[in-house]
Order: sequence, then C-alpha cells, then structure tokens
Amino acid sequence: MMVRNTSQPRAGDYLRDRNGERAGICQKKMALSRGISSDEPLPFLLVARARLRYKQHIPASFALSQDLPMKHFLLACLCATVCLSPARGQSSEQKQQTVLALQGLQAKDGGFLPVFAPGSKPAPKSSLRATTSALRALKYMGGEPKDKEACLVFVERCFDKESGGFADHPDGKPDVTTTAIGIMAVVELKMPVNAYRKPVVKYLTDHVKTFDDMRIAAAGLEAVKERPPEADAWLEQIARMRKEDGTYGKGDGVTRATGGAVAAVLRLGGEVPHRDNVIRALKSGQRSDGGFGQEGKMSSDLESSYRITRCFVMLKEKPDVERLLAFVASCRNSDGGYGVGPGQPSTVGATYYAAIIQHWLAEK
Repeated sequence: MMVRNTSQPRAGDYLRDRNGERAGICQKKMALSRGISSDEPLPFLLVARARLRYKQHIPASFALSQDLPMKHFLLACLCATVCLSPARGQSSEQKQQTVLALQGLQAKDGGFLPVFAPGSKPAPKSSLRATTSALRALKYMGGEPKDKEACLVFVERCFDKESGGFADHPDGKPDVTTTAIGIMAVVELKMPVNAYRKPVVKYLTDHVKTFDDMRIAAAGLEAVKERPPEADAWLEQIARMRKEDGTYGKGDGVTRATGGAVAAVLRLGGEVPHRDNVIRALKSGQRSDGGFGQEGKMSSDLESSYRITRCFVMLKEKPDVERLLAFVASCRNSDGGYGVGPGQPSTVGATYYAAIIQHWLAEK
C-alpha cells in the first residue's frame, strides 16, 4: 500500500483552508516541513505556505535564489513595525531626574537660575523669567520648589509697587513681558492675586504697544481670568495683520505667526475666521524633524513648538503627536534638562516648553 507523505498538504486541505476549515492543521504541517516553528504568528506561517506552494513548481536552484529577497521583505516588515511603534513622553525616572535638576537651580535668594550649567560665565543670577518657568515645569513634572517660601519672597521682591509692574530681578525695571510673567508666578505660588490684579492690569494696559506685547499680556491676564479693558482695540490691531485666508505671516513663517496670533485672539475673546485654513497652515508647518521653527531657519526649536502647540490646544486640535514627541525627546540632555534644540545646552525655559508640550500631547 502506498503511504502518502503527511508533511505535504492535499488539494482538499488547501480548499478547506480557504474556506476557514482545518486551517491551523494545514498551516502547521507546511510550517514544520520548512523548519518553521508551529508556534510562529500567523503572518509568518502564511509566508511559509506561499513559499512552499511556489517552490513546488520551480527548480530548486531558482527557488534558493529567491530566499534573499524574501528575507529582505520580512526584514522590511519588521523595521516598519519598529519604526511605527508609538513614541513616548518622559519615563518616571526621567521626570524625577528633571525635577531634581530643577530643584537644584533654586538660588539662595529663592529665585531660579536660568541655565543648568553651574560654571557658565558670566555667572548667571536668578530671574523672574526662570523662576516662573521652573515653577511651571516642576508642576508638570510632578515636583515642587525646594524652598517655596523663599521663592514667594523672591517674586514679591520683583514687584514694583510704584509702577504696578514686575521686573526680572529685584530692584530692576519692569516691562510688559516680565509683568505678565510675574502675575503668572503669583498664580503658581498661590499668592493673594487680588493684591496684584488692579496694578498689573493698569500697567499692562498703559504699556502694551506691539503685537508681542499684546500676546504676552493676554497670556498673563488669562492666568488671573481678566479680560483687559483694551481687548477690543488689541483685536482690531491683530485683525489688520491677518490675511484674507485667515492666516498670518509669510513664507515659511506662516505657521509660527499664525499660531501666535490666533492664540492671542482666542485669549482676548475674539473669533477665528477661516478656521479650516488656520488648522491646515498649522499642520503643514510641522517639519521633517517633528518640531516647528522660525521663519528663515531650517531647524525646529522648542519655543516655536510650544507657541504653535498652544494654538492647537486652544483650537482643540493636535499636530502629529508621535513626531512632535520625538522632537522633544531629541532636545533632552544628560543633565535632565532640555535645550531649545537638539544638542543645545539645557535652560529652564526650554525645559518648561518640553514639559508643557508633553503634558498637552498626553491630554485626550
């Protein structure tokens, strides 16, 4: 009696396999005949079956020559799987390292140093800008300042009662940016906001002149839920910058300019015409490295990425999350801080941008 080679499937097996019957038996037989474990995932078994059926009808020498392309194909599939695996934000260990590094930047006067490198020349001194950035970065990293009371005293010393504004250093000269940043620090430290509200609103209203003044003033007043008295006038001035399609700026600076202007409009309670065009302009500006950058510059930076991501959040939209997270990760340094771009030295400001971008992208 003739004994059939049970390692080879019968025509009926193929038919039943296509109809969904005895598929597992057929696949295992073919896999074992080629030296492949029957425990391999289904895609590899299907490839094995295809190769077996194909080689049964061609010379062995030619079939052997096809192994290399097949291996290349399988390797390409594996690489695609790895490359498409989702990027992640900071690990808990990385967050802890960043928290400790930031806490170590608090100076004896209670403020924070702006750079991570202790040996920088000239020697850095604590500033209100760095202090507010550190407070916010610590919050998003799950930490707190080492000495909160000393920090509170430092912020208080930066307030100029006569003008109603904040300076970057105690006894310094206030300006619009530092005043907006100062009121943000008051909120972060849970200081009595009402003691600063009226003088700060007056200072900002009296001193805002440029668009950048309006943008940062709107952000500061948003922190205390205050709409400035001049909001409508500011909105009119911003509207004069707007193009017919609803975007702002020119050339490769459209994305950054649009992100900054639209965020300011929304903070001031304005409307966003041609919303679809705005979102399209924002998304089209994401660069090959995953980040966003300034006009005329090839590389992306965290400040531009922060500004544009802020606009995405306010519009309830998102950029390509995985690519942007990858860019943020590329800006991380071994000291636990972030540079404004890959390979750049760590600063408190850039570390804050990295922290809040990752926080926003993690929101659902």
